[in-house]
Amino acid sequence: MSHGLISLRGVRVHNLKNISVDIPRNALVVLTGVSGSGKSSLAFDTLYAEGQRRYAESLSAYARQFLNLMPKPDCEAISGLSPAIAINQKGGTHNPRSTVGTVTEIYDYLRVLYTRLGTVYSPTTDSPISFMTVPQICAQLIKTHQNKRIYILAPIALDLSLPSRDILTTVKQAGFQRVRLDSHFYELEEAFFHPFTQDSILAVVIDRCCVCAEQKERLLDSLETALQWGKGRTEIYDCATETTRAYSSSEDWPGTTLSAKDITPAFFSFNNPKGACPDCKGVGRHSSFSVSLVVDPSKSLLEGAIKPWARLGQEGTRRVFKRIAERLNISLTAPFQTLSSRVQRILLEGEPGTFSGIIPHLERQWTTTESTWLREELSRYQESIICTTCHGLRLRSEALCVKVSQKSIAEVSALPIDKLHQFLHTLFFSDQHANIAEPLLRAIKERLQFLQDVGLEYLTLDRTACTLSGGESQRIHLVSRLGTGLQGVLYILDEPSIGLHKRDNDRLIRTLQHLRDLGNTVVVVEHDEDMIRAADYIVDLGPGAGQYGGNIVCKGTLHDLQQCPESLTGAYFRDEAHTAPLLTKRRVISLEKSLRLNNISTHNLQALDVAIPIGGIIGISGVSGSGKSSLILETLVPRLQKMLNKKGDKDIEGGEYFERLTTVDQTPIGRTPRSNPIVYIGGFSLIRELFASLPMAKSRGYTAKRFSFNLKGGRCEACQGEGVRRIEMHFLPPVLVQCDICQGRRYNLETLSIKFRGKSIADILDMSVIEAVDFFCNFSIISSKLKTLQQVGLTYITLGQAATTLSGGEAQRIKLAKEVSRRQNGKTLYVLDEPTTGLHFEDVKKLLSILQNLADHGNTVIVIEHNLDILKNVDWIIDLGPEGGDKGGKIIAEGPPEVIARAPHSYTGQALATALFNSQRDLSQEKSLHL
Repeated sequence: MSHGLISLRGVRVHNLKNISVDIPRNALVVLTGVSGSGKSSLAFDTLYAEGQRRYAESLSAYARQFLNLMPKPDCEAISGLSPAIAINQKGGTHNPRSTVGTVTEIYDYLRVLYTRLGTVYSPTTDSPISFMTVPQICAQLIKTHQNKRIYILAPIALDLSLPSRDILTTVKQAGFQRVRLDSHFYELEEAFFHPFTQDSILAVVIDRCCVCAEQKERLLDSLETALQWGKGRTEIYDCATETTRAYSSSEDWPGTTLSAKDITPAFFSFNNPKGACPDCKGVGRHSSFSVSLVVDPSKSLLEGAIKPWARLGQEGTRRVFKRIAERLNISLTAPFQTLSSRVQRILLEGEPGTFSGIIPHLERQWTTTESTWLREELSRYQESIICTTCHGLRLRSEALCVKVSQKSIAEVSALPIDKLHQFLHTLFFSDQHANIAEPLLRAIKERLQFLQDVGLEYLTLDRTACTLSGGESQRIHLVSRLGTGLQGVLYILDEPSIGLHKRDNDRLIRTLQHLRDLGNTVVVVEHDEDMIRAADYIVDLGPGAGQYGGNIVCKGTLHDLQQCPESLTGAYFRDEAHTAPLLTKRRVISLEKSLRLNNISTHNLQALDVAIPIGGIIGISGVSGSGKSSLILETLVPRLQKMLNKKGDKDIEGGEYFERLTTVDQTPIGRTPRSNPIVYIGGFSLIRELFASLPMAKSRGYTAKRFSFNLKGGRCEACQGEGVRRIEMHFLPPVLVQCDICQGRRYNLETLSIKFRGKSIADILDMSVIEAVDFFCNFSIISSKLKTLQQVGLTYITLGQAATTLSGGEAQRIKLAKEVSRRQNGKTLYVLDEPTTGLHFEDVKKLLSILQNLADHGNTVIVIEHNLDILKNVDWIIDLGPEGGDKGGKIIAEGPPEVIARAPHSYTGQALATALFNSQRDLSQEKSLHL
């Protein structure tokens, strides 16, 4: 199993308590333990950081200056370490230019394939163009059209400034008798009665003949004449098949300023000006301010109808509005929706001499500001629309005219992975071209097979990387690593099973084992039961989170884990603990009161009619890519939100039962270091008020604003309260480094001198949640806010931890904590996207308790989930499938978990059957459940 060891001694990174452990090399090693126990600190901040640092030291000093290295881990010694590659949940990118194809490098191979073997098609006639000399064209015709009747045509570039009669008269004077106009053939005299239009396509019939070797001289003469009239171009019309093929004697591309020499790999890159759509610059979409997002029509101008100005506290807003009101004779207290359409247009778009316009003003702010915070705020009011020039294909139109097997590179990129794999197997090239195609196709097929092996056959190459889930992103990066065939490398992965259905777990495990068998060490931070069982070696950290964790509880094989009495993880594998005990009684669910969606065809959904029961916990299940997110996040959520915003939606019924919709997903709670958990849940303002009430603060005249790191006065001005400084690296991504003035504490010395119970405001931000709960135990309002974070299992994070360092699962649980702290009215729809991400078996218990509590108050909770411990305890399941991509999008089964467990064609049902009925305890409870 192993050949040598990676030995770690005296590791003290973050909450790790001077631990020592030996990890076998060339093995699949799983690090497990409750959330916050120190797994990531050991895997990424120790193993990866040191492996990366040692590899970097082998490079020159010049090369090292361009690398963004992690800090040296605090430990006594590490030996046996290999160069390390980390693939974590945050390995994805927010860059809209990054796609599945570019990340896996498959698109790079496709670009070379299209450059070398693509056929150019005419942008006007959509017929293939061959660049040949006259003798070559003649030889080609004799070979391919032997004894066939053809027309030799000369395409004419029309000058619409001239009358069509003058153009045809010139053709007649040259002795020609026939023309083709817009795919129809006419005698020349007849063509005079068909005037040209802007879109007309004219070609002169140079000759009509039957191809044979005896007619070679005639063919050569006719082709020469056709190329002269066509300015280097000719078209051959096959009378039998009624098809046309274009030929060119020059390398100039007809209808453009391009030539064949311009067809390079860069020509097919949407990240290069040579290939990118000139309108959207290769992004495929435009971001613009949306009136529906900018304006709250139910409010007046003074009440905050213009939401960005109300939120940003725009200076002079009231004065501007008063001046406009006087000129337009309108009331500032009247709701925006009651204003006339002319007044609304002037306010939004502007009018010379009256007002520059709200939308133009926001656009100027967006383009001129250098504030990351302001751009983040303004982005809330923008919507993304598909580029009308390239229709979202990203490339310039000429690049789409190059095809392989009659498909452009954009069409190929839009195929699901499994369909693309099949398409490539149908390609056939001649002997000369086959030598070029073979290595390219082999590399592409290998990577496509890897994608299928890890359960991503439903993705397309043009899928934007920022739309991938954390698990999908990791598996995508894993494919690019597998394609390199490296050996002797240390791979570190962070929960690669995220977003993966139980059915596909074995495929992922086999992939990781293959990576191990190549001669690599694979370390996986994981909670998944199947992954733990498949591991060669297990390291269990804990026993608790944060300051209560950081120790090695158990290390060894699965048998060793099961025999360890101190291991909470081992208890679950010994069946001494049950992650989520089966409910003794479910809520009675009725479809009479439900949300109904009709004829839904978003993405791969196949005209679904869906009824989602109201009240209780509703599970949305199915294999990866089956349509879960398309149904809930991309259809139900926006439509219900539109209805709640009083804009109506005819395609949804039952929305009247709700007053509020809350989506708790894995998107960041903020994209800058200024965003953190305590600010997000609304507890920091209370803490600032507490500090402002202290005697020393009062004597100095400090208010709560003094203790805000977003405002001048109390913050460190060197870093403007961020604690880090942004260093621009020109052609490399910017680097964030700790502020050398405040040492990352965000505040100036005067502010830090104010202390409560010996702690400054910076010390409070550095506290873990569990420490802060004890610290503020006598302040019920603050304590109640903090306890919501404790309820969702986030005892280990610090109050001021930057949002940029939080995983998707942690961000989601912080959002859930904020919702739990709200007053419940029983009329809220909660939508959660895989909330078990990053949760240990024990933490799932806490999560399920919170969900049950929300439902007990009369709310409806919709959970998109694969975790069986959650699914077996929901009240109703809608299972989608049967497969992913275009093979999914159907409802396979719906009903209580017991009904799904008996569905013959449901993969979820097969897994649930084991989870529900694997012991006599569950079987005895089955009879008491409401079916």
